[in-house]
Amino acid sequence: MSSYITKWLAPVGLAFLLVGCKPSNINAPLNGGEQHLTGNTMGTYYSIKIVGLEAARVEAIQENIDQRLATVNQQMSTYLTDSELSQFNQSTDSGPFAVSADTAKVVTAALQLGRQTEQTLDVTVGPLVNLWGFGPDERPVQVPSDKQLSYAQMHTGLEHLRVEYDVDGQYLYKAIPELYVDLSSIAKGFGVDVVSEYLSEQGLTNHLVEIGGELRLSGHNGHNKLWTVAVEKPHNSDNRSDELVQQVLVAGNNSVATSGDYRNYYEVDGQRLSHTIDPKTGQPITHNLASVTVIHPSCMIADGLATALTVMGPEQALAFAKQHELAVYLLTKTDDGFKVDMTHAFKKYIRG
Repeated sequence: MSSYITKWLAPVGLAFLLVGCKPSNINAPLNGGEQHLTGNTMGTYYSIKIVGLEAARVEAIQENIDQRLATVNQQMSTYLTDSELSQFNQSTDSGPFAVSADTAKVVTAALQLGRQTEQTLDVTVGPLVNLWGFGPDERPVQVPSDKQLSYAQMHTGLEHLRVEYDVDGQYLYKAIPELYVDLSSIAKGFGVDVVSEYLSEQGLTNHLVEIGGELRLSGHNGHNKLWTVAVEKPHNSDNRSDELVQQVLVAGNNSVATSGDYRNYYEVDGQRLSHTIDPKTGQPITHNLASVTVIHPSCMIADGLATALTVMGPEQALAFAKQHELAVYLLTKTDDGFKVDMTHAFKKYIRG
């Protein structure tokens, strides 16, 4: 799914189409012995296909999935005022703030990705996200002023956030009382990982987990073939058809995440405002990179990288992906349609 999101892990539209299967509203066995579980979570939906799951276990498995996703939401949501993250954001104390191991893990990963990407991924941009109307606050009736932006930027920066561990637990620290952390750009992917790892622990190693467009694939489908998914063509409609398939992928035992602004935007004062905020300028991105697809073993990492690369823009994103040997697929808007760029590491996943 994955970027500086409009709402707590809110859907930005399907980034991937599950080839041959459209999510339904009921649980049902599919051809080849797959069970299809669907539901709502984190302001979006989940769609999970599992091979070899007996009908008698479906209810218990889905209940445990729901519980695990509810826990992630309670840990990291900025929409729940009593979540761990919200309580940290509300705190003005610079001392240790105890959090769960999961929250510490996600914040640690976000800080590492932020440093590696020169802070194009910055989970402290919450004040800017909110100022532009893409957070829990209402949308502005006009574009924020330079003074408002400057004030919000004074309260952002990864250098003000740290994680520490000791024998008693794990803790977040803020160097400035106004620091506000928004994990929307990485936590949805973490939720996908949580579900996939739970299913594997239950011996259900053949599965596909999707939350709001972010995917993790494991093993084979019900026909004993590797899972096949498709990158969606950027468009502004909720209607989906075969014509919306941009590229079909066989990604193996990996995660696939995307970020893009072709749906998630609004207009104010005649300006089209992307939901993706550039931490360096404090403003929505204005370049022509429409979508970024990343393949990586961890959906959490793929999710965060997709956001960071989207902020960079097409040239810098492609150079960064090549330098770090990442499997990345870029679609850039042109006057004639969309230009495709991909790294060598991505090409092996294209079904040909």
